[in-house]
Amino acid sequence: MSSRGSGGRSNGTLPQTKICQFKLVLLGDMAVGKSSLVLRFVKGQFDEFQETTIGAAFLAQSVCLDDTTVKFEIWDTAGQERYHSLAPMYYRGAQAAIVVFDITKPETFERAKAWVKELQRQASPNIVIALAGNKADLAEKRLVEYEEAQTYAEDTGLLFMETSAKTAMNVNELFLAIAKKMPKTDTQNPTHAARHRGINLQDPDHSLSNTSQFVPI
Repeated sequence: MSSRGSGGRSNGTLPQTKICQFKLVLLGDMAVGKSSLVLRFVKGQFDEFQETTIGAAFLAQSVCLDDTTVKFEIWDTAGQERYHSLAPMYYRGAQAAIVVFDITKPETFERAKAWVKELQRQASPNIVIALAGNKADLAEKRLVEYEEAQTYAEDTGLLFMETSAKTAMNVNELFLAIAKKMPKTDTQNPTHAARHRGINLQDPDHSLSNTSQFVPI
């Protein structure tokens, strides 16, 4: 980079990184892969025999966007019907939500639509909602067409991507798209930046900064 004028100071000071922190909740039917998506995003791992979430699990991960670090506080909720009444406790105050369905099970897409309606009716008015058609690695068993889900997302103002927690397809990209939609005003002290350094999704050798915790009901 060129400096302005020969008398300009060059003291080696790095630009301050703005820290933005947001609550994000995952919703969807059981066994659609919510926990697997979070595990892939936060730890870069996939477990073929992921245990069923009971109540909710809390994890945290950061995404680097230019001069801003977006820290997501992620609530991964249980998909079983008996835990539905607890969902408002987790999506209350959330600035973002990912509603997940399984592209091989049309009933999970219908359930996702119900979650979207509930969020639009009861969650924060400005919540950013993303729709994830998960298990894209099982495309040969697809029963929900991409175009159908995309049209629905466009009609209801949602972000939409098909994902695969197993192959990592579009997992980081989904969280990056959400991060870009978030307002960059909810800042923390810039001196905390090093502590919250997260994924730089432009860097193939990105490092992770994450926290995970099981939250019993």
